Amino acid sequence: MIRQVIYMLTLNNSYLTVAVLDPANDLARFGARYCTGGYIFQVTDQRAGDLLSGPTYPYSFDWFDGQGIPDSFRTHLVDPTDTNNPHELGIGIGMVRRTDNQVTEFCQWTVTEERGEIQFATKQAFLGWSFDLTRTLRLVNRTLISQTSLHNTGHDEAPVYWFPHPFFPHYESGECCKLNVAIRLPENPGYELADSGFIRQRNLPWAGRGFFHELDFDKGQHLVVLQKHPKLGLISATFDYAPAYFPIWGNKNTFSFEPYFQASVAQDSQASWSVTYDF
Repeated sequence: MIRQVIYMLTLNNSYLTVAVLDPANDLARFGARYCTGGYIFQVTDQRAGDLLSGPTYPYSFDWFDGQGIPDSFRTHLVDPTDTNNPHELGIGIGMVRRTDNQVTEFCQWTVTEERGEIQFATKQAFLGWSFDLTRTLRLVNRTLISQTSLHNTGHDEAPVYWFPHPFFPHYESGECCKLNVAIRLPENPGYELADSGFIRQRNLPWAGRGFFHELDFDKGQHLVVLQKHPKLGLISATFDYAPAYFPIWGNKNTFSFEPYFQASVAQDSQASWSVTYDF
């Protein structure tokens, strides 16, 4: 069981408290999977209590499973000329030794806190890659906005393959989420499409590692997701990008959707994208 949170950064108002991991002091909660700047650890409703879950929540925590709303730049940058070099650059993480998936040097973030907003900024460089990365969290009433921007300052094109991984507690009917885009959900052991249009978990209660499923969906449209929630009824997530890839995953403790943003950022160019959560 991980020790009690001490260094957590927070956004607060009369509706919600957003707990965010401190990239300088919460290193015990970080690893080689999730971005260390802007990691949303929990959102708490002032009346209803904690709203987010995780694969092992509330019993334990480890950096790979995570909890809350972590996000990940899935592709690490590797030296194509030296296959014996065990180090690679994890965007938003630092230098990672791929032989044992350990972070050998975390990136350093400048954290700026203003009323209703926390901004995380870092610079990373490896071989021909160099970029400025900024992540901003903004809380307005019951709306939480997570924005990311990457400015390529290096010689090589910067590949971006990023996804948010929000973890939600189960809804009693097994219904999970409904999308504004058409999906096809063939027979599979974990999920089915309910008459309501919501993706629903099958054969509950689940055991083991859970179920992963890659959605077949209509591409090219910005995404809106309605997520069933046992305390609030519904939560919405609005994405200002059209997903390139869209898996869902859940186990006995949680459910998550993972819409991927994909871009190739040219030299001296910038890519920006955001997710807006309404609780």
